[in-house]
Amino acid sequence: MKGPPTASWNPHPTTTVSGMSGTTSPNYRERNSTADRALDILTMFDDTHLVVTGTAVAERLGVARSTAYRYLQSLVAGRFLEEAPGGGFRLGLRVLEIARLARRSYGLTEIALPSMQELSEEVHETVLLTRRTGDLVVCVDRAESGTRAVRISYERGSTLPLNAGASALVLLAWSPEAEARRLLETTELHRFTPATLTDVDALMERLARIRRLGHSITRGELDPDIVGIAAPITTPDGQVTAAVSIAALASRIYPEAETELAQKVRVTANEISERLALTTD
Repeated sequence: MKGPPTASWNPHPTTTVSGMSGTTSPNYRERNSTADRALDILTMFDDTHLVVTGTAVAERLGVARSTAYRYLQSLVAGRFLEEAPGGGFRLGLRVLEIARLARRSYGLTEIALPSMQELSEEVHETVLLTRRTGDLVVCVDRAESGTRAVRISYERGSTLPLNAGASALVLLAWSPEAEARRLLETTELHRFTPATLTDVDALMERLARIRRLGHSITRGELDPDIVGIAAPITTPDGQVTAAVSIAALASRIYPEAETELAQKVRVTANEISERLALTTD
């Protein structure tokens, strides 16, 4: 990351320290070096290195063991590290606190969007993120490919009907059966195209089939020109919290390609679900 440029009025710019320009004092330079080394120590931890030793830290930093231990004790004092029962050092409670705050700072959109954008670029189609609120389905976000982009009516914040469209059916399919039937029976179900289902029993059979398949594919059920392919995003306790879907012009998606695209959507939904699990307390 670029640091702030040296002020134009300074006739004697000093040496850059860790990407920063400007007048620096020896004390500032030492503090910055200490911070860099502390970060180096923290990044030594991974799945196979849950405990590090003073010797390993000295080798990593290229310093004497006495110097390495000073850095380690500073991190222990700040609760970023703690002494491990069998010797060496492990991550401390302060790291867990920061991780908890980091998880809270992520919303569903931030978690899902990278995977959505990757899918959109791969299939060259619009990808939607949707959630259900009562008897309406809301488009939370969307990602569009840089090529073959097409304007569709599913804008962020727009609402979609309960009985039509791949996302709506996925979100309803994993609701409790009694709740899904009650919603369908108490909601005015509109017919948008000849392919739209409005019969409650037929819809319930459709939902059961979607659960068995693990995804939903609709062709011309909400918009006669649109194919939708959706899969559920789940929370760590197995609840469906949202859906990710492809919305594409029907003329571009042949029926033979639907299964392959459905598999890609399911992979994306699983990726988002896994990231969601990592950011959930």
